[in-house]
Amino acid sequence: MSQLTAYVIDGHELRIRPAPVERQWMDDTDQRYAYRCLPLNIANAHGWEVLCATGFSAVWDGRDSLDAIRIKAKPGTVPPAISHFGSGVLTFHIPCLFRTDQGVDLFVTGPLNRPKDSIAALSGIVETDWAPYTFTMNWKFTRSNQRVHFEIDEPFCLIFPLRRGGVEEVTPEIRNLSENPELDLEYRQWSESRNNFNSSLADPASKAAQDKWQKAYFRGVHPSGAAGPEEHRSRLRLRPFKRP
Repeated sequence: MSQLTAYVIDGHELRIRPAPVERQWMDDTDQRYAYRCLPLNIANAHGWEVLCATGFSAVWDGRDSLDAIRIKAKPGTVPPAISHFGSGVLTFHIPCLFRTDQGVDLFVTGPLNRPKDSIAALSGIVETDWAPYTFTMNWKFTRSNQRVHFEIDEPFCLIFPLRRGGVEEVTPEIRNLSENPELDLEYRQWSESRNNFNSSLADPASKAAQDKWQKAYFRGVHPSGAAGPEEHRSRLRLRPFKRP
């Protein structure tokens, strides 16, 4: 079992939680159909979210200077973000040092599948198995003169461990699907069943209309009905950070 430790700088507060599956925009879809997409669900919960200790708002006037971003904090509070780099970048300080196992980095990005108007999260990879340095979480404004709001306990950062060098060990290649007859057959079985299912949706009395969506991938089974891998996941269960 791997270890991920957050060493909080004395006198500071770190609000962090396992990322939840739920998203408001997914709740708002018709019959919450967005949750039928398992890849979305898994990505939503794939890490830990760092939360705003206080609420604030910010607006960028389009210039590159540090004073081009104006930040307004809630009364009696200090905003968790500043204008530090210029160029329309809003910077959050993370008040801790993370430690991972040897050879394991930390992927740092914005909360996944949480679109935010006028501003976009930037991503980074930090070698947290050795570095005694804090890092920042940065967002770049995509539109000027549009005020953005971060509420208290709103996530502004997502982290998850990543084995260093793993992507460099990959040997990518391109082949025609027909070169893999077994996979080609499974794909054609799925494609045919998908077309038949979609065609049947128009009939309210059909099984497709009653089922509403095909669940083979969600259940981790092949188009033929054969079971997929034992390690298939339909939900992640991350442990919360806690003091020993």
